[in-house]
Amino acid sequence: MKKIFVIALVIVLAVGGTWYYRAHQAQAPKSGPAGNDRLIARAEKRDIDFSIEISGDVTPLAVLDVKPEVGGKIKELHVEPGQVVKEGEVLVEIDDTDLLTEKESVLTEIDGAKLSVDKTQKNFVRGKELFDARLISREAYDNLESDYEMAKNGLLKAQRKLQITEDKLSKTKVLATSEGTVLTVPVTDGQVVIAAASVNNGTTLMTIADLSKLLVDTQVNQVDVARLELNKQVKLRVESLKDVQMEARIWRIAPIATVKNAVKGFNVQALIENPNPRLRPGMTVNMTVPIARAEDAVSVPISAIFKGEGNSKIVYVRAGETSQRRQVKIGVSNFDYAQILNGINEGEEILLIEPDRSGQKKS
Repeated sequence: MKKIFVIALVIVLAVGGTWYYRAHQAQAPKSGPAGNDRLIARAEKRDIDFSIEISGDVTPLAVLDVKPEVGGKIKELHVEPGQVVKEGEVLVEIDDTDLLTEKESVLTEIDGAKLSVDKTQKNFVRGKELFDARLISREAYDNLESDYEMAKNGLLKAQRKLQITEDKLSKTKVLATSEGTVLTVPVTDGQVVIAAASVNNGTTLMTIADLSKLLVDTQVNQVDVARLELNKQVKLRVESLKDVQMEARIWRIAPIATVKNAVKGFNVQALIENPNPRLRPGMTVNMTVPIARAEDAVSVPISAIFKGEGNSKIVYVRAGETSQRRQVKIGVSNFDYAQILNGINEGEEILLIEPDRSGQKKS
């Protein structure tokens, strides 16, 4: 009895499985692109924008490295990173003790030179009177004149030395040459700095930049750089400032390629017209550069276009249960859609996969 029950259960399961399979097959869509709407697109009119995306870093238009004109120990730093300074504001004071001592020494030297000039002048005047009276020789008179000229020359040298010392003293206070924001201050109070001269670069006290004028600095490959034009307007997007929209214009395109991170490209800079106050140097910016635009254009998804003979492009238009193979001319395209200049009409249904060519019609 138990054996008969098991056999009956197997028969019921087999019959039920067969019925479910046939019912499921009856409800399934027909195979092939002409019978699956998910593999069909319609040619429609839309606006197509083609643009390229470039990433770059924000950098000031001009950065000034502030360096001392006299060497010495830093007496006091008056600014810190992030501070806005105005033209003529004191940035750094360098210890002037040695220069003040030198000035006192030069002043003493000047006093001595003046006494020497007075003395030799009197001797020269007296000697001239004696020479005119033929009481001294020509040689003695010339010696007195030479002493007087040398004394005057010594006074002039001492005065010039004083001028140089005072000029150095004035340079112990490093002033801002223009308005800007302090970016970095790599030195500290008490540090000994070296003056910038022709034989060395000197110590950098700080860097200052005008943050009202910013650039996007980027490297563009040789394919995309050929599509760029000077003064072309571009849109900017900053990941850290998603609510901010900014524009820029292509300001500079390098005339020669350079290698950066082992990749050859061209340096391109875009000038930000009105930078947001929250935008900071060093931030990464995504730059959208418009290249071409087609308005109200008949278009199809880019995946519906296939390669034909040579460089031709073809699409497959649904015609009932079959399809027609048509050659088309492509206009503006982006990553999603392509403009069709001729070959298909608005509203026609286009296959998104290439069908079996044995069941298609050519057109």
